Amino acid sequence: MEDAEIIGLYWQRDQRAIDETHGKYGGFLTTIAWNILRSHGDAEECVNDTYLRAWNAIPPARPSAFRAWLGRIVRNLSLDRWKRDRAARRGGGEMEVLLGELDACVPAPRGVERTLEDQEIAALISAFLRTLSQESRALFLRRYWYGQDIGEIAGALGCGESKVKSALFRTRKALRHYLEDEGVCL
Repeated sequence: MEDAEIIGLYWQRDQRAIDETHGKYGGFLTTIAWNILRSHGDAEECVNDTYLRAWNAIPPARPSAFRAWLGRIVRNLSLDRWKRDRAARRGGGEMEVLLGELDACVPAPRGVERTLEDQEIAALISAFLRTLSQESRALFLRRYWYGQDIGEIAGALGCGESKVKSALFRTRKALRHYLEDEGVCL
């Protein structure tokens, strides 16, 4: 079923919309949640919460890029759960390592103007990503958007882990310089 038809089911308040969404995008959403949370139960709960958010948002929303829209919802829900669990346990893990890699590239939050600054920084990062080669952009997004580990990226792209690590290091370094050149205080 095409995305427009699935969205039409949401608009009609037809329960099949959730089944169709799960059938088409369930694996994609579960992968994102799993890469962040590393817990099947938590990942499944975030995916189910994504379906609920979609149900409550459509209508009035009519997302033009349905897959990306769902991916953003599950990613945000998963990151919120990860932060909540981390605060409760103060434990480490793969996501902490992943986010720690970007600490030197993005500024720390500083208060009320945070939302506007975050939007500006997100726009700058998007502009930076458009300057990268397709391979570098894919590596960056696989690691920092989809939360894939280094070995998984290397396997998917048919290269060694050291190549992935060095490419990500160079990309983070270039991102830092780009943001500094744009006047972002890191």
